[in-house]
Amino acid sequence: MATDWSDKEGKHDMGIQIGIFSVGDVTADPTTGRTPSEHERIKATVAIAKKAEDVGLDVFATGEHHNPPFIASNPTATLAYIGAQTETLLLSTATTLITTTDPVLIAEDYAKIQHLTDGRVDLMLGRGNTGPVYPWFGKDIRQGINLAIENYALLRRLWSEDVVDWEGRFRTPLQGYASTPRPLDGVAPFVWHGSIRSPEIAEQAAYYGDGYFHNHIFWPASHAAQMVQLYRDRFAHYGHGTPEQAIVGLGGQIFMRKNSQDAINEFRPYFDNAPVYGHGPSLEDFTSQTPLTVGSPQQVLERTLSFREYAGDYQRQLFLVDHAGLPLKTVLEQLDLLGEILPAMRAGFAEGRPADVPDAPTHASALAAREKEEVTV
Repeated sequence: MATDWSDKEGKHDMGIQIGIFSVGDVTADPTTGRTPSEHERIKATVAIAKKAEDVGLDVFATGEHHNPPFIASNPTATLAYIGAQTETLLLSTATTLITTTDPVLIAEDYAKIQHLTDGRVDLMLGRGNTGPVYPWFGKDIRQGINLAIENYALLRRLWSEDVVDWEGRFRTPLQGYASTPRPLDGVAPFVWHGSIRSPEIAEQAAYYGDGYFHNHIFWPASHAAQMVQLYRDRFAHYGHGTPEQAIVGLGGQIFMRKNSQDAINEFRPYFDNAPVYGHGPSLEDFTSQTPLTVGSPQQVLERTLSFREYAGDYQRQLFLVDHAGLPLKTVLEQLDLLGEILPAMRAGFAEGRPADVPDAPTHASALAAREKEEVTV
């Protein structure tokens, strides 16, 4: 391990958590034409997460997809397996589908991982936007917002109440149901609500005083600024604190080489053929209009720190580094480079950070907040 932390979770008790997330795509390498097998891609995901801990990152998050060309189904198995092979890494999702996954299953699965990892888990909830997935799980995509609202309300009750009686529109009623295991130390995993463009998800996060995570990849920075500000304003509207005290996370995508032109030349074929943005805008246009940063480590550092100019001080920064067919060797090299600039990035985020801006949420901070509340009462 890069650092010997005596408190396994104490590492994460800081203003901002920095990490990576994966969507788990299985994409051909455009420079060789070779497509990794599902087995290779699954094992690579584990190797990437372990490398993230080795270089000193705080968080690894995996997406949830149930359709090809992705291997990100069953994120709980992936996170539990990674948790068994790491010591400090905080495990999360990007995202957990609160619409098509039974909230009873979510409550049980993530509480179990919480116990197995001694609290090193939180989760990001989202609707999912792949139309065919909804009927595969017996749901209607036209009810996506209503499903997200109802299912999350139930999930919160399952974690906060020992015995639940419940009846809603989208699943069978519950009578005297006790979700097991109970959350570790009586504290539920922290919840982020993640979206690319949905104001309803930002509203839901604000209503409960939960965290809001903006994907921050495919859209212009101005869109991210609008969504984050909406969440901050509504967070304050519901009485959880000032807009500046809202809990915000941002995504982003990076590709680095020591020389910026080398980075551009190497990444261009991957960008041009990527499943999402390939065969569209040029790499130059996309990097100028969105947070995608391709260049030297110094350029990545400066661009990332500039996000505060429109998002304010925030609590979590995750990077996508394994998309579009990049081979595992290249991804691990990206993590080495990210590790090199990590101290400067932490220092940059800390500089000028107001004292009343909350630190990144953790299991330990939730316990401390509860103990403080009990003393006050």
